[in-house]
Amino acid sequence: MEAEASSFETSEMLARFLGSTPMLTESWNLCARSNVMAPQGFLIDEVGGVTYVAFSGVQSLDGLEPRCGNLVPLSVASAGVSPVYGGADGGMFSALQKQSDENSVMVDAGLLQLFLNIYHTPVFQNQMFEIKKKQKPVVFTGHSIGGAIAALSSLWLLSYYQSISSPPSVICFTYGSPLIGNERLSRAIHQQRWGGNFCHLVSKFDIMPRLLFAPLAPITNHLNTLLKSWQLTMNSPFLIRDLGNQLVELEKSDLFRFVLHYVEATARSLEVGANSFVPFGNFMFCSSDGAVCVDETVAIVRMLHLTFASSSPSSSIDDHLEYGTYVEKISLQFLNRSGDELCESNTYEAGVTLASQSVSTGQEHMVKPIKDCLRVARRIGPTPNLNSAKLAIGLSKIAPLRAQIEWYKALCDESDDQLGYYDSFKLRGASKRDFKVLMNRVKLGEFWNNVIDMLEKNQLPHDFHKRAKWVYASQSYKLLVEPLDIAEYYRSGEYRKKGHYLKHGRARRYEIFDKWWRERDIYGENGNSSNNRSKFASLTQDSRFWAKVEEARNWVESVKCERDPQELTVLWANIEKFEQYARGMVERKEVSIDVLAKNSSYMRLLEDLRILRLQLPYFSPQIYGVLDRKVLP
Repeated sequence: MEAEASSFETSEMLARFLGSTPMLTESWNLCARSNVMAPQGFLIDEVGGVTYVAFSGVQSLDGLEPRCGNLVPLSVASAGVSPVYGGADGGMFSALQKQSDENSVMVDAGLLQLFLNIYHTPVFQNQMFEIKKKQKPVVFTGHSIGGAIAALSSLWLLSYYQSISSPPSVICFTYGSPLIGNERLSRAIHQQRWGGNFCHLVSKFDIMPRLLFAPLAPITNHLNTLLKSWQLTMNSPFLIRDLGNQLVELEKSDLFRFVLHYVEATARSLEVGANSFVPFGNFMFCSSDGAVCVDETVAIVRMLHLTFASSSPSSSIDDHLEYGTYVEKISLQFLNRSGDELCESNTYEAGVTLASQSVSTGQEHMVKPIKDCLRVARRIGPTPNLNSAKLAIGLSKIAPLRAQIEWYKALCDESDDQLGYYDSFKLRGASKRDFKVLMNRVKLGEFWNNVIDMLEKNQLPHDFHKRAKWVYASQSYKLLVEPLDIAEYYRSGEYRKKGHYLKHGRARRYEIFDKWWRERDIYGENGNSSNNRSKFASLTQDSRFWAKVEEARNWVESVKCERDPQELTVLWANIEKFEQYARGMVERKEVSIDVLAKNSSYMRLLEDLRILRLQLPYFSPQIYGVLDRKVLP
């Protein structure tokens, strides 16, 4: 089947939509007010049922925050934060940190500190408490450095709302904001499908959004002077220019050429690493002739370079203060177009032409490069719905692999050795049947890893992970196959190298499928289907059950040789917790019959515990006293 080209996606339609709503105007007006009325703070206003929170771009009149330009792990923000104000698990940005190694998602240290300075104030906490209580849409916004604080605030609230089934909308508009983080941050936001919550307005000449592509140390003095000048101007109710010290023309030229060099180098190589700043979300490039929106990272970086390269030292500085003018003209870009033009813009080539004209009027030499850049943003290949249909076919093709594993489980459960499904695979020999099950397990894992990869690359419909077909298929796969993964992990001795499975060996796909299952809201189901079972489940309903059994077996072995009373107390507390958990699973019949097979790991564990309790009197008096209090009825 040939690849199907998607509709025009350089976001002409998004720009038109935003230009037709009051959100841009309302958010900018509050930004301008916060610059004057709330230096180093924020203002809140409610318009039409939407709460606007605008952070002032005037964050410090002392110049650049010393830590700006240095990336630090996002996880440092969560140190000492109360779970009441953090994310679902107590971390401020828990959703983003779960996407990969917590230290790989990085943000600018100085901008993060400015956000934390506001976040920890009682005023901010009280206002956010009221916003969360109202459950109404909220728009975070900010000009200049205030835009970076708005973006971090949005990420914090989106993380907080992640555990809520129907959270209110969170939108972020920034105006001339610097970049805030690295490629891993951009990827984590994309994986959470939050890119559409952010719209960054960038005037085509403004140096600030390009600034962090360059190292700041060589230009610190110039930047301090520039920021003081900008912020004094923003803090003036009449936008009086030329307040305070100004950069002379030579200094402007040096600063412009220095930043341009690094922007150009980034656009040419497009190689990003852990220590590189990378854009995320939608970027609306605006000029006096209108605006165009771009949401693809490569195209954004190239547009940042192309438009900035056509600038001049003075305009790159002055343009940072022109967003009020641009916001007024964005809506006129579409209102002034004829009906024929608007119809034509729905075709791909015509849309690219109209979009390129919005940011290249008067610079004819820029039309072709900008057109080429916008074409990069077009998604080539199958549409998300077509990809979803192909995956459905793929799911049907792997059904025989599942069936073979289910047949294998039935044979194990009925075997005379009474080992059960888990232990039979863990202790398997070199038969063709066992090898086939091993290979089927690998092939199924590859299929589901591909599903997750496509979803995170935005190649599938946005509600894919909420569709009943895929939620139940992933849950069924997890319950059937994860016990085999656990068996292989302990059979191969990986736990001796890495540690126990739950912390060090579990595949990421299972964590994702757990989340899909927890968040399901299909046909009003509340997840109570397992209550009041009349017979044991066909598959144990906690796919991690055998990993917990393995940990408990390790605790029992440790008790036999441990002589420290405090350590023994901890070990027995862990054992008792497991016993309560396992007993509950059995009583509710949420386990498969293989769990209760005579020679299964679980039944052997119960026997080891029985014998260990009989041996308690033979321990030394001090140790026996501890165990007696913890174990005997």
